[in-house]
Parts: sequence; C-alpha cells; structure tokens
Amino acid sequence: MANAGLVARVVKPSVDERAIEAELQGLNPINLAHTLAEAKAREVAGRHPDCITIGADQVLDVDGVVLHKAADLTEAHRHIDRLQGRRHALHSAVAVVADGKSEVFHDTAWLSMRCLNAEAIAAYLLLAGEDRVTSSVGGYQLEGLGIHLFERVEGDHSTVLGLPLIPLLAKLRMMGALAIA
Repeated sequence: MANAGLVARVVKPSVDERAIEAELQGLNPINLAHTLAEAKAREVAGRHPDCITIGADQVLDVDGVVLHKAADLTEAHRHIDRLQGRRHALHSAVAVVADGKSEVFHDTAWLSMRCLNAEAIAAYLLLAGEDRVTSSVGGYQLEGLGIHLFERVEGDHSTVLGLPLIPLLAKLRMMGALAIA
C-alpha cells in the first residue's frame, strides 16, 4: 500500500478465523474469504470508527477444499505434495468499512504448481525455512523462493500476495478517498 502512495496504519484484528469458519461450515471458499475479510474490517472499525478500515483475507482453494497455513514442516510438505502438478486458486477478498457501511469484493489468481518429487519438496522446505513456509497458505511465498515451485501464474501479482490493489484503489477512488482521482 505504501508503494501505491497510501498512508495506512496496521491494526491487528481480534478475530478467530477458524471459529468463524467452523460456525459457517460448508461456506464456499470465495464466500469464506469475503466473510473473514469483513469480520476483520468490522472488528477494527469498531475500535476506529472515524477511519476508513480495510480488512483482507486470502483463501487457498484446491478443487473446492480450503487449505490453511501449515502448523509445521511436516504439514507444509503434505500441502505442497497435494498442490504439486495441479492448479489451485487464491481468492483474495477485501472489505472496506466507512461510516458503518461495508463493501466487500475479491479477485482470484490461479497458480499451477509444477510436478515435484518428495526430494524436491524437502529441498525447497529446507531452503525456504519453517518460518516462511508456515506463514503462508500452501507453504509458499511467491515473492520469495516459492516462485521455484510454479510453472504458471494467472492473475494480478498483488492478488497473489493477498491484497488486490487495483480493485482496492478503484473502490477508494469511488469513495473520494484518494488524492489521485
């Protein structure tokens, strides 16, 4: 956001994502991303009602099944093994809350992971490190060593990173919240 000239303050929401997901069992991945982004934005907006609040969430969807961040290297290995040789979606949702009203939208990027054997996955995990592979859904960060896992990425780079900037900037322009109209 800073590179786009936006001045923002990061406020961590107090939202239990897994509890929301459990309560809304069966929600499709896009609607789950919308719900989580809006829950985050509304919770922070409740503490900062005079601000425009932006909440975001990204859901990894592989054939309709949601993958969460891996708890450890073993789970990260299983996630990458499940994704290797396949195409999956990253649904990045954004909620903008201003004056008590929210607008939620999303963008989707499609990623095709190349075929990998167990040794290649283990080498990637070792090089990338546990902190990085457990901090992102799917066990990869495309902006880092994770780029080596892929043969094709379809969609906007900012969507892959979790915040679709182009639609967000358009929404903020429509609200009159940007100096560059």
